[in-house]
Amino acid sequence: MFEVKGATFAINGKPLLQPIEHTFQQGKVYGLIGHNGSGKSTLIKLLAQQQPVSQGEIHFDQRSLSAWGNREFARQVAYLPQHLPSAENLTGRELVAFGRYPWHGLLGRHNQKDKDAIDRAITLTHTEAFADRLVDTLSGGERQRVWLAMLLAQGSRFLLLDEPLAALDIAHQVEVLALIRKLCDELGLGVIIVLHDINMASRYCDELMALHSGRLLAHGTPSDMMSNSTLEAIYGLPMQVMKHPNGEHDIAVAQ
Repeated sequence: MFEVKGATFAINGKPLLQPIEHTFQQGKVYGLIGHNGSGKSTLIKLLAQQQPVSQGEIHFDQRSLSAWGNREFARQVAYLPQHLPSAENLTGRELVAFGRYPWHGLLGRHNQKDKDAIDRAITLTHTEAFADRLVDTLSGGERQRVWLAMLLAQGSRFLLLDEPLAALDIAHQVEVLALIRKLCDELGLGVIIVLHDINMASRYCDELMALHSGRLLAHGTPSDMMSNSTLEAIYGLPMQVMKHPNGEHDIAVAQ
């Protein structure tokens, strides 16, 4: 699990993340919510070793992140950034195969175990039908599923996803989040995901963390967080929580 112990981040003395204390366990989906600039992406980058903490510590499996080598850490934790690198001229299968990098490096040859991991990731994400197409020709939802397959091929226990629903329409947002929820439940993965839509977050996450101006404002289960007063504090405008027409969960609307 991840343990965040008073972690902060600042640039040129300007604090972007105030001291955070929190624990993330495997087998749960955690949603990071809040305004743009609230510190969500900063926190997930700290967890992913993309930038060092300014003060405090972050531990994974009771070891400081600074004690993990890059490839050793990547075998345990997979990170999908908000702005994805180019996959020009790569097929879906070739992109998924890059997930085996932590085990062999870029020039290492794939053995049967690697091929099995790639095939399994493609099967789990239901991307068989377009695995041999160029990634650039895929729809937004198809492309995100291929990137998720790459993370699964990596064989990691934790997925860190920074706004994986950006630029997706509502149907593809539901498709991708439902897949993430299923993978967590079936494989026991830990998932930390940056989301903007509070209704999507409350529907698919086990716990929510709300950040505001770099501070951890509130955290808890979706039922704990889905109250008018809590959401008003998070988003800075009047909110109304009501039952979804199907009666299974609450939804929030701005007033």
